[in-house]
Amino acid sequence: METRQGMKDALQLGIDARKDELYSLSRDIWSRPELAGNETHAHDRLVRFFSREQAWTVERQYKLPTAFRASWGPVGGGEGDPGLNVGFLCEYDALPGIGHACGHNLIAEVGAAAALGLKAALETQTQLPVPVKITVVGTPAEEEMGGKIDLIEAGAFADIDLVFMAHPAQQDASFLPCVALDEVSVKYHGKASHAAAYPWEGVNALDAAVLSYNNLSALRQQLRPEWRLHGIIKHGGVKPNIIPAYTELEFYMRTPLVKDLCDLKAKAEACFRAAAVATGCQVEISYPSHAYYNILHNATLANLYENNGKALGIQFPEQPANFSGSTDFGNVSFVVPGIHPFFYIGSDAFNHTEEYTEAAGAEKAQLFTLRTAKALAMTAVDVVCCPALLSQVREDFRLAKLKQEKRLEGSDTAP
Repeated sequence: METRQGMKDALQLGIDARKDELYSLSRDIWSRPELAGNETHAHDRLVRFFSREQAWTVERQYKLPTAFRASWGPVGGGEGDPGLNVGFLCEYDALPGIGHACGHNLIAEVGAAAALGLKAALETQTQLPVPVKITVVGTPAEEEMGGKIDLIEAGAFADIDLVFMAHPAQQDASFLPCVALDEVSVKYHGKASHAAAYPWEGVNALDAAVLSYNNLSALRQQLRPEWRLHGIIKHGGVKPNIIPAYTELEFYMRTPLVKDLCDLKAKAEACFRAAAVATGCQVEISYPSHAYYNILHNATLANLYENNGKALGIQFPEQPANFSGSTDFGNVSFVVPGIHPFFYIGSDAFNHTEEYTEAAGAEKAQLFTLRTAKALAMTAVDVVCCPALLSQVREDFRLAKLKQEKRLEGSDTAP
């Protein structure tokens, strides 16, 4: 225990010593917001940051054009011992029109700071139970395309044993039940005609879109309270005197579990197709993005994070009964044991608002951001130093995944 506390003290000092550089990194990303898949400046800035670090191996454009990977180690353990690769994730994409209104610049900072902190802790030790490696993965396009899912499919997490990241919010929480999400695109094809002279010659695609929208509104009465179905009509026609030949809708569907998402998709598709039948239009239904999974809860990592956070002065208020946010980290949590806590940044503004954009770039957020990075790194120290904790983390992961698989098979087993 004494060794572990010494490592935690060292990592705090290491992070504090780099606080100005870390804020500069975060502020630079914040000041040049880039949309999903186009984060070239953020990618280059993070690559330069780690390339200047001693003994880090950095890979640019790692499997995706704006992803990167930085690795250090392994150190410790005995010859031939199986190693432990500890991963930290950075996000850095922004939102259209309002910039870093979800604080992804701070996620990038937390990931970088926690990795440097764990490195500082490991450098104080000559003996470790297992060889330890640190890997930072830059994961683009969380807001739209699900970059982490592309990275999973490309094998980016195949050699990582644990994964850590943290997300800005209105309060600190070791776990919030982020929900499964899928996006659907619906296109109706009708026939144009003069709306006043001979409307009977047309097939009105806007009627199909409006009926579809209203079908979904009626469906909401029969949905479970925790399910979400929301969207827009992206294209509704060209001119009032032309019967619209083409319309397009975009909807998001969210449920607590992936199994529930399949049920909701089936109900929504029935609404889309019914509108096509009623109006005589043709309908195209597609899913342009990856489905985001719910996050698997790892109780051992969450408890460790709370204990370390409390030691740093973090307060954890009662968790909200419902939380409807979604993240592609959920998919990662199905392939690697991990944790995705949320952290307060000194503002009561809500994410995805202009007020939150300002808060994410403010110096006031730094105390909370670096405190979170320390708590993550301290949690990693606990697991690195105690093989029994590592075994429990892996068992939590196995059981959580098993319960999800039973749900997907139609079991009534609780999550």
